[in-house]
Amino acid sequence: MSPTGRTRSEREQLELFHAIAGDFAPRDAQDLMAFPFFSLAKSPRMVPIDYRTPDVTIRVEASAGHGMATIWDADVLIWAASHLVAARDAGRRTSRLMVASPREILTFIGRGDSARDYERLEAAFDRLQSTTVKTSLRQTGKGQLHRFSWVNEWKRHTAREGRTRVIELILPDWFYQAVLDDALVLTIDPVYFGLTGGLERWLYRIVRKHGGRQRAGWAFGLRHLYEKSASLSPYRRFAFELRDMAKRQPFAGYRLSVRPDRNGNDTLAFAPVKLSTGVCGQAVSSSVLSVVDLSVPSLPRHPCYRLRKTPNHDIESIGYDALNLDSNLKESNFKDVGPPADPWKTPGEGP
Repeated sequence: MSPTGRTRSEREQLELFHAIAGDFAPRDAQDLMAFPFFSLAKSPRMVPIDYRTPDVTIRVEASAGHGMATIWDADVLIWAASHLVAARDAGRRTSRLMVASPREILTFIGRGDSARDYERLEAAFDRLQSTTVKTSLRQTGKGQLHRFSWVNEWKRHTAREGRTRVIELILPDWFYQAVLDDALVLTIDPVYFGLTGGLERWLYRIVRKHGGRQRAGWAFGLRHLYEKSASLSPYRRFAFELRDMAKRQPFAGYRLSVRPDRNGNDTLAFAPVKLSTGVCGQAVSSSVLSVVDLSVPSLPRHPCYRLRKTPNHDIESIGYDALNLDSNLKESNFKDVGPPADPWKTPGEGP
């Protein structure tokens, strides 16, 4: 306890980190790109996200007052990650307690500077704080779960005329630690902020995360992508929108195509064409063999491996020409290997 006899608040224990000035690329956390953490709809979502594979469990719950944090709200987290990484690379100390003007945040994420934009930003902070996440991702022990909100707390400071001067926010440790790990952050194209559709934004992050700089690209079955999205839209609508995106080609640096595999199941294939994000793809922790059908018409059909993680080096995958339909075991379709144990059930509790 402090000399005054009271426990210091979290805010008092953290050093204040001011957002840095400068023009630098936006960065996104890979876990947030690969897994369903956000609502893809602009209308309030109250239905929880409950995503499970043999190795990963994610449950996202919304509050009745604000609804679930959306993929547009996640722009705030991209802004935070970008500034933390830029500061660390510049040799500056960072902290989970960040401060910036609303205009700095809005400008970075490609928004306007109107009163309505300020109101939407504050609504985003409310949803980020009130949405709770419980996940096994990056937990070392079996059965361990981490529960947090995207923003622990936030505070608005206003000038005398009533206009917001600065906003302070405290990030959760789960997110902060992911951002400061080189292997868990990827550069994204700034045009991402101009994507208006929730499904478009989600798919870009999937493509950027899994496509990386692998020359042959990756592919996913549409059904598997549907499960990964946690979308509330019917599958037929989801598949229609993905086919429409393959026609429009909305993503800078990647080309999409929908094609059947030899079993007649539709897959979405994507490959880099001219990356605008620079050499920024990251390796994974270990080599993992693809465990699903690699048979895509007109493409080579031999196993594809991902490179081992090499510290402090940007890596481009070369020499592996087959499309990798899903080379990360913990993101494969768990129905192929049986359902996982229920991590939410209390030990000894009946079925």
